[in-house]
Amino acid sequence: MNLPRPVLLATGFAVVGVIALALQDVVVPLGAQFWGLLNNQIDLAVYQAGARSVTNGVSLYDVKMVGDLDYTYSPFSALLFTPLAWMSFDLARPLWTAGVVVALYLVIMLSFRSLGRPVTWPLRVIAASLVAVAMLFEPVRTTIWYGQINVFLMLVILADLTRPDGGRLKGFWTGVAAGIKLTPLIFAGYFLVQRNWRALAGVVGGFATTVLVGFVVLPGDSWSYWTGKLFESDRVGSAQLRGNQSLRGMLANHLDTDSPPTLLWLVVVLAVLAVGFAVATYAHRHGHELLAVSIVGMTACVVSPMSWGHHWVWFIPILVIGVHLILDVRRPRAPRLWAGAGVAALVLLAFPWPTHVPALIPDGYYTGLYVKTHITWLNWFTVSPYLWAYLGVLVATIVGLRMVGSRETSSTSSDPIIPAGVAAAVIADGGLPTGDAGTSGGEDRRQAEADGDGSGPREAEGASDRTDHAHGMADDLVGTDGEPVNETPDQGPPPPV
Repeated sequence: MNLPRPVLLATGFAVVGVIALALQDVVVPLGAQFWGLLNNQIDLAVYQAGARSVTNGVSLYDVKMVGDLDYTYSPFSALLFTPLAWMSFDLARPLWTAGVVVALYLVIMLSFRSLGRPVTWPLRVIAASLVAVAMLFEPVRTTIWYGQINVFLMLVILADLTRPDGGRLKGFWTGVAAGIKLTPLIFAGYFLVQRNWRALAGVVGGFATTVLVGFVVLPGDSWSYWTGKLFESDRVGSAQLRGNQSLRGMLANHLDTDSPPTLLWLVVVLAVLAVGFAVATYAHRHGHELLAVSIVGMTACVVSPMSWGHHWVWFIPILVIGVHLILDVRRPRAPRLWAGAGVAALVLLAFPWPTHVPALIPDGYYTGLYVKTHITWLNWFTVSPYLWAYLGVLVATIVGLRMVGSRETSSTSSDPIIPAGVAAAVIADGGLPTGDAGTSGGEDRRQAEADGDGSGPREAEGASDRTDHAHGMADDLVGTDGEPVNETPDQGPPPPV
């Protein structure tokens, strides 16, 4: 799947990337003390303090890490953060930030690859430009600003779950990610609904491995965390904070209470899980695994008791899917225009709209649409904009898949085995056509498949019809992208790779 006008396209995206980088300083001045993009990283400081607690033999959960902040992750995560204990914060900060940027690039490239796009230099330029655009998304900006881990976890999950079903240890690394931060455990439910027992076992096995390692290395902290600290929600934050972009946060803010009715919340959570898993499974069955995984990732943000804005980094694969559809010139104009509108809406919704609050905090800036509270009649939307974005993705998935159908098999996938008799019939009928011959038959066959008829091009009568029939079978032999299938009547189909 090649890019149209690659040089011009790469140049245009490069310009967009430069503009996006310049906008960072417009949103919040980069040099602003504490509020500048690279001048906080408080969560990274907590990770570092947790790592030092482990190396010094201090309890993770009985002391404060930084100021009044607690360590809220699993003991296994503190073991992974151990290298941070051996460096200064001034060194850890730029290394961690650079790691987030590199992980963003890898997420975007991995997403493009899972959509069937070959790695070319124009695609790398586009991916680098999208990194700059993604840094303007409030979830990504605050991930960098806080020094959070979300982009790293998303990379691990995408690298694991965008592999074909049946892949070795598929699901295991997602389980490891859940052992660091619990929300990826939702993928166990996703595979349970699909009855994908192998991937489900991978998630459970990866998670159980992290718990076991934690108990072996840090038995006291592990017992404290898994039997008590895990369930103390007040250690994470108040449900009524505007930054809580979850269902519980929406209920707490609209009902003006820090303790929304638990039964109401659970009922809504179960409904969202059912709908989210159903739509994700629908995308999976149509061959759109990246979309399915992204929907499940966003569903975790919706149903979690506390989902800060920076948890919503799952907007980034959705952005890539939208850009991919816009650039797919094989598709009709209408789906591409709708994809463009969706990308524009996502960028505007996730943009870190700044709110300058010098009267409250000198030189203070808050970012995100959810802090725009002065237009009270619009609070039905601005209180929880990411939940509305989630609903929009669900609707767009259902409508979009009805418009574009199932994803076409890429040239790297396995071709169906062609019986030797078919090849013999083509050769007997005059041999394989040359040049552009076979294109018409291939288009007819693909159109028939799109219409629900998998029988291929219909045979007609007469000498010209035999030629068309040969063209159609030649397309089967050569493949939709012109790759020859090394099969002869004597050799049979090529061995599987």
